[in-house]
Amino acid sequence: MMSFEMNDRKKIGLGLTGFGVFFSFLGIIFFFDKGLIAMGNILFFAGVTLTIGLKSSAQFFMKRSNFKGTISFGVGFFLVIIGWPIIGMIVEAYGFVVLFSGFWPTLAVFLQKMPIIGWLFQQPFVRSHKVLVHDVQIPVCILL
Repeated sequence: MMSFEMNDRKKIGLGLTGFGVFFSFLGIIFFFDKGLIAMGNILFFAGVTLTIGLKSSAQFFMKRSNFKGTISFGVGFFLVIIGWPIIGMIVEAYGFVVLFSGFWPTLAVFLQKMPIIGWLFQQPFVRSHKVLVHDVQIPVCILL
């Protein structure tokens, strides 16, 4: 049975994941700076690994249904490293969507329950715009 308590390893993992997203965002803002994007990717991957554990990470990334996302994320990272950050980020984004496609419905429910943002996501004009990804309907605004 998995433990959902917040220990120090998980706190560090969440911090590294947050810094990874932040550095990737900075890399995009600074005209696709490959150094910042590469650092963001490394921090994101290390953070996810620390948050869910080494064994669970290996099982998640090597699962047959996630293999296409893992390969595309790795190829995108390689493209960023060799100096093609725009193409690499596009390939990584595809891999990210494929890898975490099962998490989007959970994120949609979480966002709908937030105080201010939830009101926006519960509006009819937002709820009526859905897209089908891996047989799951996802609001378009979450994918953007």
